Amino acid sequence: MQHAIELDALRTKIGAAAAPMAEAVSACVHCGFCLPACPTYVELGEEMDSPRGRIVLMKEVLEGNLDLEEALGHIDPCLGCMSCVTACPSGVEYGELLMPFRELAEGSRRRSLLDRLWRGLMLDSLASPSRLRWMLRLGRLAAPFRGSLRALLPARLSAPLDLLPRSADRAEVQFGTFPAVGERRARVALLAGCAQQVLAPRIHQATIEVLTRRGVEVVVPREEACCGSLAFHAGDARRARASAGALMQIFRSGGLLADVDAVLTNAAGCGSGLKEYGLLFAGRPEEEAARTLAAKVRDVSTFLATLESEAPPPLPEPLRVAYHDACHLAHAQSERAAPRRLLARVPNLTLVEPRDWQICCGSAGIYNLEEPELATRLGRRKAETLLEGEPDVIATGNIGCLTQIESHLRRLGSGVPVRHTMEILASAQGPS
Repeated sequence: MQHAIELDALRTKIGAAAAPMAEAVSACVHCGFCLPACPTYVELGEEMDSPRGRIVLMKEVLEGNLDLEEALGHIDPCLGCMSCVTACPSGVEYGELLMPFRELAEGSRRRSLLDRLWRGLMLDSLASPSRLRWMLRLGRLAAPFRGSLRALLPARLSAPLDLLPRSADRAEVQFGTFPAVGERRARVALLAGCAQQVLAPRIHQATIEVLTRRGVEVVVPREEACCGSLAFHAGDARRARASAGALMQIFRSGGLLADVDAVLTNAAGCGSGLKEYGLLFAGRPEEEAARTLAAKVRDVSTFLATLESEAPPPLPEPLRVAYHDACHLAHAQSERAAPRRLLARVPNLTLVEPRDWQICCGSAGIYNLEEPELATRLGRRKAETLLEGEPDVIATGNIGCLTQIESHLRRLGSGVPVRHTMEILASAQGPS
Protein backbone atom coordinates (compact mmCIF):
# COMPACT_ATOMS: atom_id res chain seq x y z
CA MET A 1 0.00 0.00 0.00
CA GLN A 2 1.43 3.35 -1.04
CA HIS A 3 1.36 6.42 1.21
CA ALA A 4 1.26 9.74 -0.64
CA ILE A 5 1.98 13.09 0.99
CA GLU A 6 0.64 16.51 0.06
CA LEU A 7 3.43 18.09 -2.00
CA ASP A 8 2.37 21.75 -1.81
CA ALA A 9 2.15 21.65 1.97
CA LEU A 10 5.55 19.97 2.11
CA ARG A 11 7.15 22.67 -0.07
CA THR A 12 6.31 25.34 2.50
CA LYS A 13 8.39 23.44 5.08
CA ILE A 14 11.20 21.98 3.00
CA GLY A 15 11.51 23.98 -0.22
CA ALA A 16 13.28 22.41 -3.20
CA ALA A 17 13.85 19.09 -1.43
CA ALA A 18 10.08 18.57 -1.11
CA ALA A 19 9.56 16.74 -4.41
CA PRO A 20 12.15 13.97 -3.86
CA MET A 21 10.96 13.61 -0.25
CA ALA A 22 7.37 13.17 -1.37
CA GLU A 23 8.48 10.64 -4.00
CA ALA A 24 10.36 8.62 -1.38
CA VAL A 25 7.28 8.51 0.85
CA SER A 26 4.89 7.51 -1.92
CA ALA A 27 7.24 4.93 -3.45
CA CYS A 28 7.33 2.83 -0.27
CA VAL A 29 4.82 -0.04 -0.49
CA HIS A 30 5.73 -1.38 2.97
CA CYS A 31 6.73 -4.77 1.57
CA GLY A 32 9.27 -5.47 4.34
CA PHE A 33 12.28 -6.34 2.17
CA CYS A 34 14.22 -3.66 4.06
CA LEU A 35 13.71 -5.27 7.47
CA PRO A 36 16.50 -7.90 7.45
CA ALA A 37 18.86 -5.36 5.86
CA CYS A 38 18.34 -2.70 8.52
CA PRO A 39 20.91 -2.84 11.35
CA THR A 40 18.67 -1.23 13.95
CA TYR A 41 15.73 -3.48 13.14
CA VAL A 42 18.00 -6.53 13.30
CA GLU A 43 19.26 -5.44 16.73
CA LEU A 44 16.07 -4.02 18.23
CA GLY A 45 13.28 -5.90 16.44
CA GLU A 46 10.90 -2.93 16.53
CA GLU A 47 8.82 -1.88 13.52
CA MET A 48 9.37 1.82 14.20
CA ASP A 49 13.13 1.20 14.15
CA SER A 50 12.95 -0.03 10.57
CA PRO A 51 13.05 2.02 7.34
CA ARG A 52 9.37 1.53 6.55
CA GLY A 53 8.44 2.40 10.13
CA ARG A 54 10.56 5.56 10.00
CA ILE A 55 8.98 6.57 6.69
CA VAL A 56 5.58 6.47 8.39
CA LEU A 57 6.90 8.50 11.32
CA MET A 58 8.47 11.14 9.08
CA LYS A 59 5.29 11.37 7.00
CA GLU A 60 3.19 11.88 10.13
CA VAL A 61 5.51 14.61 11.40
CA LEU A 62 5.59 16.40 8.04
CA GLU A 63 1.78 16.33 7.85
CA GLY A 64 1.45 17.69 11.37
CA ASN A 65 -0.11 14.56 12.86
CA LEU A 66 2.78 13.66 15.16
CA ASP A 67 5.04 15.75 17.38
CA LEU A 68 8.66 15.78 16.19
CA GLU A 69 10.05 14.82 19.59
CA GLU A 70 7.89 11.67 19.64
CA ALA A 71 9.37 10.51 16.35
CA LEU A 72 13.01 11.34 17.04
CA GLY A 73 13.45 8.48 19.50
CA HIS A 74 13.16 6.12 16.53
CA ILE A 75 14.62 8.30 13.77
CA ASP A 76 17.79 9.37 15.60
CA PRO A 77 19.05 5.75 15.90
CA CYS A 78 18.94 5.37 12.10
CA LEU A 79 22.53 5.04 10.88
CA GLY A 80 21.78 6.44 7.44
CA CYS A 81 23.66 3.42 6.06
CA MET A 82 21.30 3.09 3.05
CA SER A 83 21.26 -0.70 3.26
CA CYS A 84 17.51 -0.38 2.82
CA VAL A 85 18.07 1.31 -0.55
CA THR A 86 20.03 -1.69 -1.79
CA ALA A 87 17.37 -4.08 -0.52
CA CYS A 88 14.32 -2.12 -1.73
CA PRO A 89 12.57 -3.56 -4.82
CA SER A 90 10.50 -0.38 -5.25
CA GLY A 91 13.46 1.98 -5.62
CA VAL A 92 12.69 4.10 -2.58
CA GLU A 93 15.40 6.79 -2.29
CA TYR A 94 15.42 6.77 1.49
CA GLY A 95 18.35 9.18 1.71
CA GLU A 96 16.40 11.87 -0.15
CA LEU A 97 13.84 11.69 2.64
CA LEU A 98 16.11 11.20 5.64
CA MET A 99 18.68 13.93 4.95
CA PRO A 100 16.21 16.84 4.45
CA PHE A 101 14.12 15.57 7.36
CA ARG A 102 17.14 15.63 9.65
CA GLU A 103 17.91 19.18 8.53
CA LEU A 104 14.33 20.18 9.30
CA ALA A 105 14.47 18.43 12.66
CA GLU A 106 17.71 20.16 13.69
CA GLY A 107 16.03 23.51 13.24
CA SER A 108 13.06 22.55 15.41
CA ARG A 109 14.16 20.03 18.01
CA ARG A 110 14.98 20.70 21.63
CA ARG A 111 18.63 19.95 22.44
CA SER A 112 20.21 20.78 25.78
CA LEU A 113 23.08 23.27 25.88
CA LEU A 114 25.52 20.47 26.78
CA ASP A 115 24.24 18.36 23.88
CA ARG A 116 24.66 21.25 21.43
CA LEU A 117 28.16 22.02 22.69
CA TRP A 118 29.29 18.38 22.57
CA ARG A 119 27.85 17.80 19.10
CA GLY A 120 29.43 20.98 17.75
CA LEU A 121 32.78 20.05 19.27
CA MET A 122 32.73 16.61 17.64
CA LEU A 123 31.74 17.90 14.20
CA ASP A 124 34.19 20.81 14.26
CA SER A 125 37.07 18.68 15.57
CA LEU A 126 36.63 15.86 13.07
CA ALA A 127 36.41 18.37 10.23
CA SER A 128 39.61 20.17 11.26
CA PRO A 129 42.93 18.27 11.17
CA SER A 130 44.60 20.72 13.57
CA ARG A 131 41.79 20.46 16.13
CA LEU A 132 41.63 16.70 15.79
CA ARG A 133 45.35 16.38 16.46
CA TRP A 134 44.88 18.24 19.75
CA MET A 135 41.90 16.06 20.62
CA LEU A 136 43.98 12.93 20.00
CA ARG A 137 46.78 14.20 22.22
CA LEU A 138 44.32 14.85 25.03
CA GLY A 139 42.71 11.47 24.46
CA ARG A 140 46.02 9.63 24.70
CA LEU A 141 46.79 11.40 27.95
CA ALA A 142 43.42 10.22 29.29
CA ALA A 143 43.70 6.69 27.86
CA PRO A 144 45.32 5.13 30.99
CA PHE A 145 42.29 6.25 32.98
CA ARG A 146 39.76 4.95 30.44
CA GLY A 147 38.16 2.51 32.88
CA SER A 148 37.61 5.12 35.60
CA LEU A 149 36.34 7.71 33.11
CA ARG A 150 33.91 5.19 31.61
CA ALA A 151 32.44 4.64 35.07
CA LEU A 152 32.17 8.36 35.79
CA LEU A 153 31.07 9.77 32.44
CA PRO A 154 27.99 9.10 30.31
CA ALA A 155 28.67 6.63 27.48
CA ARG A 156 28.43 9.43 24.94
CA LEU A 157 31.29 11.36 26.53
CA SER A 158 33.58 8.39 27.10
CA ALA A 159 32.97 6.80 23.66
CA PRO A 160 35.79 8.69 21.90
CA LEU A 161 38.36 7.08 24.21
CA ASP A 162 37.37 3.61 23.01
CA LEU A 163 37.97 4.62 19.38
CA LEU A 164 41.52 5.91 19.77
CA PRO A 165 43.92 4.27 17.27
CA ARG A 166 46.25 1.62 18.67
CA SER A 167 49.26 3.77 17.86
CA ALA A 168 49.97 7.18 16.39
CA ASP A 169 50.52 7.28 12.63
CA ARG A 170 53.40 9.73 12.31
CA ALA A 171 53.25 10.01 8.54
CA GLU A 172 52.06 13.30 7.08
CA VAL A 173 49.76 13.92 4.15
CA GLN A 174 51.62 15.31 1.16
CA PHE A 175 50.07 18.06 -0.97
CA GLY A 176 50.92 19.17 -4.48
CA THR A 177 51.23 17.38 -7.82
CA PHE A 178 52.52 13.81 -8.10
CA PRO A 179 53.52 12.81 -11.65
CA ALA A 180 52.47 9.57 -13.27
CA VAL A 181 55.04 6.82 -13.55
CA GLY A 182 55.61 6.24 -17.25
CA GLU A 183 53.09 7.47 -19.79
CA ARG A 184 50.34 9.62 -18.27
CA ARG A 185 46.95 7.99 -18.74
CA ALA A 186 44.83 10.30 -16.61
CA ARG A 187 44.96 13.31 -14.30
CA VAL A 188 42.91 13.38 -11.11
CA ALA A 189 42.35 15.47 -8.01
CA LEU A 190 42.57 13.51 -4.77
CA LEU A 191 40.89 14.78 -1.62
CA ALA A 192 43.10 14.45 1.45
CA GLY A 193 40.12 14.29 3.78
CA CYS A 194 39.92 15.58 7.34
CA ALA A 195 39.83 12.91 10.02
CA GLN A 196 41.65 10.41 7.80
CA GLN A 197 44.68 12.63 7.24
CA VAL A 198 45.18 12.66 11.01
CA LEU A 199 44.09 9.14 11.98
CA ALA A 200 45.72 7.27 9.08
CA PRO A 201 47.73 9.46 6.67
CA ARG A 202 49.40 6.28 5.41
CA ILE A 203 46.18 5.63 3.42
CA HIS A 204 46.76 8.83 1.49
CA GLN A 205 50.33 7.88 0.62
CA ALA A 206 49.28 4.39 -0.44
CA THR A 207 46.59 5.81 -2.70
CA ILE A 208 49.07 8.10 -4.45
CA GLU A 209 51.50 5.19 -4.93
CA VAL A 210 48.84 2.98 -6.48
CA LEU A 211 47.56 5.72 -8.79
CA THR A 212 50.92 7.02 -10.00
CA ARG A 213 52.27 3.51 -10.61
CA ARG A 214 49.30 2.97 -12.93
CA GLY A 215 49.97 6.08 -14.98
CA VAL A 216 47.76 8.57 -13.16
CA GLU A 217 48.95 12.08 -12.31
CA VAL A 218 47.58 13.09 -8.90
CA VAL A 219 46.86 16.62 -7.71
CA VAL A 220 46.21 17.16 -3.99
CA PRO A 221 45.02 20.76 -3.47
CA ARG A 222 47.10 22.49 -0.79
CA GLU A 223 44.23 24.66 0.43
CA GLU A 224 41.73 21.84 0.57
CA ALA A 225 38.74 22.26 2.89
CA CYS A 226 36.46 19.74 4.59
CA CYS A 227 33.80 18.39 2.22
CA GLY A 228 31.05 18.65 4.85
CA SER A 229 29.88 15.05 4.63
CA LEU A 230 30.08 14.32 8.36
CA ALA A 231 27.90 17.30 9.17
CA PHE A 232 25.43 16.60 6.34
CA HIS A 233 24.94 12.97 7.34
CA ALA A 234 24.43 14.13 10.94
CA GLY A 235 21.70 16.55 9.88
CA ASP A 236 23.71 19.75 10.36
CA ALA A 237 23.22 21.15 6.87
CA ARG A 238 24.36 24.64 7.91
CA ARG A 239 27.84 23.39 8.79
CA ALA A 240 27.84 21.10 5.76
CA ARG A 241 27.05 23.91 3.30
CA ALA A 242 29.74 26.14 4.77
CA SER A 243 32.37 23.43 4.29
CA ALA A 244 31.09 22.32 0.90
CA GLY A 245 30.95 25.91 -0.36
CA ALA A 246 34.60 26.45 0.60
CA LEU A 247 35.63 23.25 -1.20
CA MET A 248 33.69 24.18 -4.34
CA GLN A 249 35.41 27.56 -4.36
CA ILE A 250 38.83 25.89 -4.29
CA PHE A 251 37.99 23.82 -7.35
CA ARG A 252 36.41 26.78 -9.11
CA SER A 253 39.02 29.47 -8.44
CA GLY A 254 41.98 27.57 -9.85
CA GLY A 255 40.12 25.97 -12.73
CA LEU A 256 41.11 22.62 -11.25
CA LEU A 257 37.77 20.91 -11.79
CA ALA A 258 37.88 21.43 -15.55
CA ASP A 259 41.50 20.30 -15.68
CA VAL A 260 41.08 16.81 -14.16
CA ASP A 261 39.41 13.65 -15.40
CA ALA A 262 37.90 12.89 -11.99
CA VAL A 263 37.81 13.98 -8.36
CA LEU A 264 38.77 10.96 -6.28
CA THR A 265 38.15 10.13 -2.67
CA ASN A 266 39.46 7.17 -0.66
CA ALA A 267 36.92 7.62 2.14
CA ALA A 268 33.50 6.20 1.33
CA GLY A 269 31.65 8.63 3.59
CA CYS A 270 33.26 11.61 1.87
CA GLY A 271 32.50 10.22 -1.57
CA SER A 272 28.88 9.64 -0.67
CA GLY A 273 28.51 13.16 0.74
CA LEU A 274 30.16 14.76 -2.29
CA LYS A 275 27.80 12.93 -4.63
CA GLU A 276 24.89 14.29 -2.59
CA TYR A 277 25.87 17.94 -3.11
CA GLY A 278 22.92 18.40 -5.43
CA LEU A 279 20.59 17.46 -2.59
CA LEU A 280 22.51 19.59 -0.09
CA PHE A 281 22.22 22.71 -2.29
CA ALA A 282 18.82 21.97 -3.83
CA GLY A 283 17.04 25.21 -4.76
CA ARG A 284 20.05 27.38 -3.87
CA PRO A 285 22.24 29.50 -6.18
CA GLU A 286 25.13 27.04 -5.75
CA GLU A 287 23.13 24.03 -6.94
CA GLU A 288 24.51 23.94 -10.49
CA ALA A 289 28.12 24.21 -9.31
CA ALA A 290 27.43 21.57 -6.67
CA ARG A 291 26.02 19.14 -9.23
CA THR A 292 28.94 19.81 -11.60
CA LEU A 293 31.45 18.86 -8.90
CA ALA A 294 29.39 15.86 -7.77
CA ALA A 295 29.29 14.50 -11.33
CA LYS A 296 33.09 14.17 -11.35
CA VAL A 297 33.41 12.42 -8.00
CA ARG A 298 34.57 8.79 -8.00
CA ASP A 299 35.73 6.43 -5.32
CA VAL A 300 39.35 5.55 -5.99
CA SER A 301 38.50 1.86 -6.38
CA THR A 302 35.82 2.65 -8.98
CA PHE A 303 38.28 4.75 -10.96
CA LEU A 304 41.12 2.24 -10.77
CA ALA A 305 38.90 -0.63 -11.88
CA THR A 306 38.39 1.15 -15.22
CA LEU A 307 42.13 1.23 -15.93
CA GLU A 308 43.76 -1.74 -17.57
CA SER A 309 46.99 -2.64 -15.79
CA GLU A 310 49.39 -5.51 -15.34
CA ALA A 311 48.80 -7.81 -12.40
CA PRO A 312 51.22 -7.17 -9.53
CA PRO A 313 53.85 -9.79 -8.71
CA PRO A 314 52.75 -12.69 -6.50
CA LEU A 315 52.77 -12.06 -2.79
CA PRO A 316 55.63 -13.86 -1.04
CA GLU A 317 53.17 -15.63 1.27
CA PRO A 318 49.48 -16.52 0.87
CA LEU A 319 47.21 -13.83 2.26
CA ARG A 320 43.56 -14.24 3.30
CA VAL A 321 41.73 -10.92 3.08
CA ALA A 322 38.23 -10.45 4.47
CA TYR A 323 36.68 -7.53 2.62
CA HIS A 324 34.27 -5.34 4.62
CA ASP A 325 31.79 -3.33 2.57
CA ALA A 326 31.63 0.25 3.82
CA CYS A 327 27.96 1.23 3.72
CA HIS A 328 28.59 4.56 2.03
CA LEU A 329 30.41 2.74 -0.75
CA ALA A 330 28.29 -0.40 -1.16
CA HIS A 331 24.87 1.13 -0.55
CA ALA A 332 25.10 4.89 -1.03
CA GLN A 333 27.41 4.63 -4.09
CA SER A 334 26.34 1.16 -5.28
CA GLU A 335 29.95 -0.01 -5.51
CA ARG A 336 30.84 -3.50 -4.39
CA ALA A 337 32.55 -4.98 -7.43
CA ALA A 338 35.52 -2.65 -7.99
CA PRO A 339 37.47 -3.18 -4.74
CA ARG A 340 36.95 -6.93 -4.99
CA ARG A 341 38.13 -6.95 -8.60
CA LEU A 342 41.28 -5.03 -7.67
CA LEU A 343 42.12 -7.29 -4.74
CA ALA A 344 41.32 -10.50 -6.61
CA ARG A 345 43.94 -9.65 -9.26
CA VAL A 346 46.74 -9.90 -6.69
CA PRO A 347 48.38 -13.34 -7.05
CA ASN A 348 48.46 -15.39 -3.85
CA LEU A 349 45.66 -13.30 -2.28
CA THR A 350 42.41 -15.05 -1.33
CA LEU A 351 39.28 -12.97 -0.77
CA VAL A 352 37.09 -14.03 2.13
CA GLU A 353 33.43 -13.04 1.88
CA PRO A 354 31.86 -12.48 5.32
CA ARG A 355 28.20 -13.18 5.97
CA ASP A 356 25.76 -10.34 6.62
CA TRP A 357 27.89 -8.02 4.52
CA GLN A 358 24.99 -5.57 4.26
CA ILE A 359 24.80 -4.89 8.02
CA CYS A 360 26.57 -1.69 9.12
CA CYS A 361 29.53 -1.86 11.50
CA GLY A 362 28.08 0.98 13.59
CA SER A 363 30.52 3.73 12.62
CA ALA A 364 28.30 5.81 10.27
CA GLY A 365 29.97 9.20 10.57
CA ILE A 366 29.63 10.30 14.20
CA TYR A 367 27.00 7.67 14.99
CA ASN A 368 29.34 5.67 17.22
CA LEU A 369 29.83 8.88 19.22
CA GLU A 370 26.16 9.86 19.36
CA GLU A 371 24.65 6.38 19.83
CA PRO A 372 27.55 4.50 21.50
CA GLU A 373 25.52 1.64 23.02
CA LEU A 374 23.86 0.53 19.79
CA ALA A 375 27.04 1.24 17.83
CA THR A 376 28.94 -1.03 20.23
CA ARG A 377 26.51 -3.89 19.63
CA LEU A 378 26.86 -3.48 15.87
CA GLY A 379 30.64 -3.12 16.07
CA ARG A 380 31.03 -6.32 18.07
CA ARG A 381 28.69 -8.17 15.70
CA LYS A 382 30.71 -7.02 12.69
CA ALA A 383 34.09 -7.85 14.23
CA GLU A 384 32.94 -11.36 15.17
CA THR A 385 31.50 -11.93 11.70
CA LEU A 386 34.71 -10.84 10.00
CA LEU A 387 36.82 -13.12 12.19
CA GLU A 388 34.74 -16.19 11.26
CA GLY A 389 36.65 -16.48 7.97
CA GLU A 390 40.00 -16.59 9.80
CA PRO A 391 41.52 -13.77 7.72
CA ASP A 392 45.11 -12.57 7.90
CA VAL A 393 43.93 -9.01 7.31
CA ILE A 394 40.64 -7.14 6.96
CA ALA A 395 40.23 -4.64 4.12
CA THR A 396 37.79 -1.77 3.84
CA GLY A 397 37.39 1.53 1.99
CA ASN A 398 36.44 3.94 4.75
CA ILE A 399 38.35 5.40 7.70
CA GLY A 400 35.28 5.30 9.97
CA CYS A 401 34.79 1.58 9.39
CA LEU A 402 38.50 0.95 9.83
CA THR A 403 38.56 2.73 13.19
CA GLN A 404 35.36 1.10 14.44
CA ILE A 405 36.31 -2.44 13.45
CA GLU A 406 39.85 -2.10 14.76
CA SER A 407 38.44 -0.91 18.10
CA HIS A 408 36.16 -3.94 18.44
CA LEU A 409 38.81 -6.42 17.32
CA ARG A 410 40.97 -5.02 20.11
CA ARG A 411 38.18 -5.59 22.63
CA LEU A 412 37.87 -9.19 21.41
CA GLY A 413 41.60 -9.71 21.90
CA SER A 414 42.27 -10.12 18.18
CA GLY A 415 45.47 -8.93 16.53
CA VAL A 416 44.13 -9.13 12.96
CA PRO A 417 45.04 -5.81 11.30
CA VAL A 418 42.53 -3.65 9.44
CA ARG A 419 43.82 -1.94 6.31
CA HIS A 420 42.44 0.26 3.58
CA THR A 421 42.11 -1.46 0.20
CA MET A 422 44.71 0.95 -1.23
CA GLU A 423 47.23 -0.04 1.45
CA ILE A 424 46.98 -3.69 0.46
CA LEU A 425 47.31 -2.83 -3.24
CA ALA A 426 50.31 -0.58 -2.60
CA SER A 427 52.03 -3.30 -0.60
CA ALA A 428 51.35 -5.83 -3.37
CA GLN A 429 52.98 -3.52 -5.94
CA GLY A 430 56.29 -3.75 -4.11
CA PRO A 431 58.77 -0.90 -3.59
CA SER A 432 58.60 1.95 -6.08
